[in-house]
Amino acid sequence: MNSTKSSKKDTSLFLALVIFFLFPATNPPCIAAPPPITPLYVGSQACKPCHETEYAVFVAYAKKSRSYQSIERLQKGLTEDDLKKCYACHTTGYGQPGGFVSLEKTPHLKNAGCEVCHGPGSIHIQERSLKSIIAEPTLQLCNTCHTSERVKAFRFNPLIHGGGH
Repeated sequence: MNSTKSSKKDTSLFLALVIFFLFPATNPPCIAAPPPITPLYVGSQACKPCHETEYAVFVAYAKKSRSYQSIERLQKGLTEDDLKKCYACHTTGYGQPGGFVSLEKTPHLKNAGCEVCHGPGSIHIQERSLKSIIAEPTLQLCNTCHTSERVKAFRFNPLIHGGGH
C-alpha cells in the first residue's frame, strides 16, 4: 500500500509540475480582448428625442446648425481642396470615423451639429451615460475651429455655449 501511495504522490507531483510549466500563473492563457468600440457620429437629429429643448434652441439660435449654408454660398469660387478645408469646421466629424463624407453619403452630418462640441454620439445613445460624451465642452475644444486667424478673417466671435443651449 505504501508503494501505491508513493506512486500516486509521484503522479500528482508530476502533473502539478507539468501544469505549472505549461500554464504558469503569471501568463494566463491568451484570450483575445474585444476590439475597442469606436464611437461614430449620428447627427443632431438623433439627440432630439432625449434633449428636445436643447435641440430646439440649437436649431433656432445656433449659427452652426446651418453652417453648411456658408459652404454653399461660397462654393462657386472654391476648388475641391478649398471645400475640404471648409468641411472640417462647417460639418460634423469630417475626416473622423463615421463623420461627414459628402452630401450624398452623409447628409445628416452636413452642418456643424451637437457632436462637434459633445463628441460622437453613437455610444452615448446606446448607454445613455455622461461618460460616453463630452458633457461640458471647453474653450480649448472651440479653438479647434475658432482660431485667431479665422476670427480675424471671418469677423466672428466664438462664444462657448453661444446659443447652443
